[in-house]
Amino acid sequence: MTMLKGANVPVPADSVRVEVGWRTGPGVPDVDASALLLASSGRVRSDGDLVFYNQARHASGAVRHEGKRAAGGAVTDTLAVDLARVEPAVERIVVAASADGGDFGRVPGLCVRVLDTGGAELARFDSRDATVETAFVLGELYRRQGAWKFRAVGQGYDSGLAGLATDFGITVDEPQAPPAPTTLAPQAPAAAPSPRPVSQPVRLSKVTLTKEAPTVSLAKQGGTSGAMRVNLDWSTRRQPGGWGSRLSRALAPQTGLDLDLCALYELTDGTKGVVQALGNAFGALHRSPYVHLDGDDRTGAVETGENLTINLDHKERIRRILIFVTIYEGARSFAGLNATVTLTPQHGAPVGFSLDECDLPSTVCALALITNHGGDLVVRRESRFLVPERGVSPQRTVDQAYGWGMRWTPGRK
Repeated sequence: MTMLKGANVPVPADSVRVEVGWRTGPGVPDVDASALLLASSGRVRSDGDLVFYNQARHASGAVRHEGKRAAGGAVTDTLAVDLARVEPAVERIVVAASADGGDFGRVPGLCVRVLDTGGAELARFDSRDATVETAFVLGELYRRQGAWKFRAVGQGYDSGLAGLATDFGITVDEPQAPPAPTTLAPQAPAAAPSPRPVSQPVRLSKVTLTKEAPTVSLAKQGGTSGAMRVNLDWSTRRQPGGWGSRLSRALAPQTGLDLDLCALYELTDGTKGVVQALGNAFGALHRSPYVHLDGDDRTGAVETGENLTINLDHKERIRRILIFVTIYEGARSFAGLNATVTLTPQHGAPVGFSLDECDLPSTVCALALITNHGGDLVVRRESRFLVPERGVSPQRTVDQAYGWGMRWTPGRK
């Protein structure tokens, strides 16, 4: 059912999926869905009432951020809402979207859909009048006389997710300027204040790994299950908007550059191997090794690219995974390329980092090492450029650097 702004419809279901959708393409900003659980005051009760990519599950279990899916040029970011589990104090659940790297005037086909568990569409609202807004309240689920309804809202903000969240009472973790120096005069001792609970502000930024902070726990970011997509993005110049969620290959059509995303894996039963396009060793997602390369894109297509996926539902079987990239053809080293890596768990915050500048004749780079620490997968930024010795393949070079101990034979695409 397509709705006009301000219209409302009943929601005759105990559980629903709310999909924020749009069409992607060159220059289209990424979009992130979020939900705010509001009390009768019209504001959140605490910072825990915001559900989004960095806080993927509400404490009540009623609302979950399930992540993005792309198909045929369309992308959806999904929220799962168990209406039967929503706490009585929550009167409204606001469904919002924020644009990353641009405004909604550049996002075609923006819409929100409410589906029942069988996939039947209960409500749909298409936003067609966006211009400079960087955040939108697309709709809301709300209680009315003991039942749930959905209202199409379409209210825009030019202050991004941070401004929208702040308006609803969320405390946002933003860099603060250092206080001006002051001179303190001696004072008489004062009674110690009563201890107060400390509330951590909500961090809206995506997780960025650096040399100073190179590791992150996937469990602490909500990435404990589902599929985790690994993308590589590069260009000859740094692109505005920081690290992206797609594999951008604008450089390839002009230069014939072919970079291959690969992974060495070791399972807890001692099984070792490689996932790569060479030799058609694409792996498998739902059986060993639980790592899969979707395909080998040698066309330089911007929208498709290569995706490496890891099945976190079988993380207990994984001992370690090394993500690396090789130059198959088109260049003699990584020098001059600005590259970034993005790991996107289905149920957690995206983890991204930029590679260091390459000043070596390197044709292989270790990107990230994922290791199992007591059932928690920890991602470590490597950004390590390696130079193969004469007659030694890039794959064997990575193996030797990280002690995988595998036997290698020549392979081709």
